[in-house]
Amino acid sequence: TDAFQFALAMIGTIVLAVVVVQLPAVGGLAGLKASLPAWTLRFTPAVGGTSAGQAAGAFALSVSAFLAYVGVQWWASWYPGAEPGGGGYVAQRIMSAKDEKHSLYATLWFTIAHYCIRPWPWILVGLASLVLYPQLGPDQKRLGYVWAMRDYLPNGLKGMLVAAFFAAYMSTISTQLNWGTSYVINDFYKRFVKPQAGERDLVRLSRIVTIVVMALSLLTTTILATISGAWAFIIEAGAGLGLVLILRWFWWRINAWSEIAAMVTPLLAYGYLRAATSVQFPETLYYIVAVTTVVWLAVTFATRPADEETLKRFFRRVHPGGPGWARVAALVPEIRPDSGYARLFVDWIAGVALIYSTLFAVGSF
Repeated sequence: TDAFQFALAMIGTIVLAVVVVQLPAVGGLAGLKASLPAWTLRFTPAVGGTSAGQAAGAFALSVSAFLAYVGVQWWASWYPGAEPGGGGYVAQRIMSAKDEKHSLYATLWFTIAHYCIRPWPWILVGLASLVLYPQLGPDQKRLGYVWAMRDYLPNGLKGMLVAAFFAAYMSTISTQLNWGTSYVINDFYKRFVKPQAGERDLVRLSRIVTIVVMALSLLTTTILATISGAWAFIIEAGAGLGLVLILRWFWWRINAWSEIAAMVTPLLAYGYLRAATSVQFPETLYYIVAVTTVVWLAVTFATRPADEETLKRFFRRVHPGGPGWARVAALVPEIRPDSGYARLFVDWIAGVALIYSTLFAVGSF
């Protein structure tokens, strides 16, 4: 269903981009470039000395905000779909592939499609909306895309695009509800509350939990005023968790309590910063990541590591390498730990370069 929804949405957004850019009021790509202010087409945002709250959106950032995006967020913040150290969103797609080679190509294709292909029709319509609707104020410019759909997309395609957006929305909502409910039922209730619970009881309770999770989600939406505010909250709520999820593959000492501490601490730190300080996103990342890292490290050393048999089973299955797993590797000398991390590091850098190059190459066409 994801592939079908992606194809359907891409067809609609591409048609909308072509229709809008070719409007006489826009004048094609050449006319669009001539009509837009120069700062909208800069390769990088303007980085100045203003605070995060005073910087003008995506086109002007304070130095600290720019460094937070470039140097902190990508490895420190965990949220569904961008999961440092791995996560269920990406893993479920990797594990559905035929073999390791196919999973590698599938993940690469997902990254290219997600970051390099899908955004450009949105970007073109967004830029054209600045020309078509100059009367929109700073807090209303986000309406430009919807207005362009309303005013210029043919009725049939308009319905198709709206249906595609709703399908993608429902797919995301169902994934979130099932995912959240599975945590409550399988990882908490069945393990700690009622281990002997039967399948019928679990199914009945999962339906109740799903409704509760949905109600809490609806309550949360009343607090969030904008989509950008929602994304900022998601990034802040997982700030600091990414590091422990990465290091768990390289250090045997990290345990379940380390991850739990890294999950809970960002929410507490976020609440304190919002209630007691004037620090704004993304500069909040510095504080949340620092506090979260200190807390989960302290919890790691204050709690017992996983038992030896669990560590050995994990090592036999995953073969983690590096000095962080040397102690466990000595317990199972028959298993050869993975190596070649230098080559993987080069592959990672090359992959990042490929994605960014493809992103701007698609735009240049």
